[in-house]
Amino acid sequence: MISKEVTVKNSVGLHARPATFFIQRANEYKSSIWVEKDERRVNAKSLLGVLSLGIVQGTKILIVADGSDEQEAVDTLIELIESNFSE
Repeated sequence: MISKEVTVKNSVGLHARPATFFIQRANEYKSSIWVEKDERRVNAKSLLGVLSLGIVQGTKILIVADGSDEQEAVDTLIELIESNFSE
């Protein structure tokens, strides 16, 4: 199991379109992946779960993965967030 913290910097946070991109990317991996914010952990492959965290610009979140491709999954999701979802 690995984890890495990242700050969401895009203007709308992790809502609607960015959340959809994030979840689609997370679903490409076999590993179990979670997003943590303020002691709450949700499935990173669940739109409702991710949206329920209310992640806005400037929020620090933790990406956690456990499985055969955990390192690649975390690295890819961190890159997606740091690229501002290619906006």
